[in-house]
Amino acid sequence: MSGAAAPHASVASSTWKLLWLRVRIWASVLRHATLRRKIGTVVLAALLVGLLVAAFAGSWALLSFLRSPELAQAVDLTQVLEALPTVILTGAFLTILVTSFGVLLQSLYLARDMDFLMAAPIPVRAVFISKLIQAILPNFALLCLFSLPVLFGLGASAGYHMLFYPLVILLLVCMTLAAAGLSAVLVMGVVRLVPARRVAEALAAVGAAASLICSQSGNFTRNMTFDARQTTQLMDLLARANAPWSPFAWAGRGLIGLGTGQGASAALGLGLTLVLAVGIFAVALRACEVLYHTGWSQMQAGTQRRPRARPHAAPRATPARRPALPPLLPRAVSALIVKDALVLRRDLRNLSQLMTPLIVGIVYAIMLARSGGQVDPGRGEAPEWFMHSASQMLAYGNIGIALFIGWIMLSRLGMMAFSHEGRAYWLIKTAPVTPVRLMLAKALAAYVPTLVIGEAFLAVASLLQRAGASMMLFGMPVVALALAGAVGVNLAFGVAGANLEWEDPRHMVRGSVGCIGSFAGMAYMALVAAFFIGPAVLVPALGGSVGLGQAIGVVVGGMFALVCALLPPYLMLGRVRRIGEVG
Repeated sequence: MSGAAAPHASVASSTWKLLWLRVRIWASVLRHATLRRKIGTVVLAALLVGLLVAAFAGSWALLSFLRSPELAQAVDLTQVLEALPTVILTGAFLTILVTSFGVLLQSLYLARDMDFLMAAPIPVRAVFISKLIQAILPNFALLCLFSLPVLFGLGASAGYHMLFYPLVILLLVCMTLAAAGLSAVLVMGVVRLVPARRVAEALAAVGAAASLICSQSGNFTRNMTFDARQTTQLMDLLARANAPWSPFAWAGRGLIGLGTGQGASAALGLGLTLVLAVGIFAVALRACEVLYHTGWSQMQAGTQRRPRARPHAAPRATPARRPALPPLLPRAVSALIVKDALVLRRDLRNLSQLMTPLIVGIVYAIMLARSGGQVDPGRGEAPEWFMHSASQMLAYGNIGIALFIGWIMLSRLGMMAFSHEGRAYWLIKTAPVTPVRLMLAKALAAYVPTLVIGEAFLAVASLLQRAGASMMLFGMPVVALALAGAVGVNLAFGVAGANLEWEDPRHMVRGSVGCIGSFAGMAYMALVAAFFIGPAVLVPALGGSVGLGQAIGVVVGGMFALVCALLPPYLMLGRVRRIGEVG
């Protein structure tokens, strides 16, 4: 039976073996890494330890000040400080519950090792425990980096008992496991209704929108002010989080009681919380084992319905074919473009990366529309030529946003055009396709959707802001030429850093090349925007006509963009033949 345990294999020993193998793999990779990577790992670990110590020292000093008698004469923060453990434990539980959904979806349903683990002679429960720990460990470490210094600083500032510190760690671990177990059950329940890839696509879209909202939160709260009444309400809200009916409050009150020497109340609160957390994790683990194993067994059995055979229709007379027009592109190039388009549409990793620039463009277009594209001449005492140039720069804001959207899209479509083939690249490599046609197909597959979205955004934004026909006619060739050069730059770095052995989509392009390529693409966009828009702004400021400045900008910027569109891919044609080869 698949997934059956070995005769003497226990859950604890199998879990430890799986986790230890993962540690050995990580150590082996680090041991065979380059010296630069080893030094970087050591420096990063030292920085994290230093950050942890600095955060603990800062929390200790701040909480000691909040407990000082001088401050107590002005405002009493006793209830807020007593509710601090409850607030942190509640936030930790909810954070792990939310963030573990996508991580566990990837680990349980989209990973490539689950079939092997489910068929191995180890307990299925050990597989789930090891997967849960591996999935939540990065988020748990990041959570501890923020929560442990505050809680330890609270204990140090109040002189709590030594048992306070290990129990804080134990509570965080138990609550993290309980939250991860609930998240795993939720994942399996959702996947039974919706395919895992569709769920991942929806999560990617929600994550892109959430990240955008968070990035723009400063604009929403810029004009908000907090007076004394609102501060008091906020303190009351934090104190109410310590309600006696909340299981998180049982743990928080238990920690405070343990620190102040109230043994009975501390033991009761901590005991109830630990029992509840362990019980939730055990029940969730058993439910995951049953739900996942039954679904995996059905998938291996292949219980899909076979399509019914359709009755053969009577043959129709074939009409005489008209002479076909010569195709615009070779058939090999067209076939590769169609193939890449299908991959982009079906692959779950592309949805968020293609939706994020659209959301960013819409938000910034709304912000630009609210400003009206005008500069108030009454603000400041700048010279007239400067105010005129600033007004012109705002008028070209739509072009800048369109280029920004294109840069984000091409960072995925262009730089990862070869890498997203993965291990299946040998099919293309053995096909009768020359490097020139392959490079042309990859360039067009990245350029066409980016051009359509960039030009559509520019047209809609210009119409909404009433920028005028001349501005739109100038912006259309600017966007088309600038994006063509960006395709060449990104495609060249994509060939240089192509990684066909990736497991994580974030590692499609090798680290150093991907980082340099991102900076190179950003620098190109800044330069090409300066070449296009600079003359269009400076010539009218010096007394010339707007049309003359725009014409000079199109010529100068167009030449620079065409060179970047053709030269970098041409230099990389020789490396196209060697992609995927060792050495």
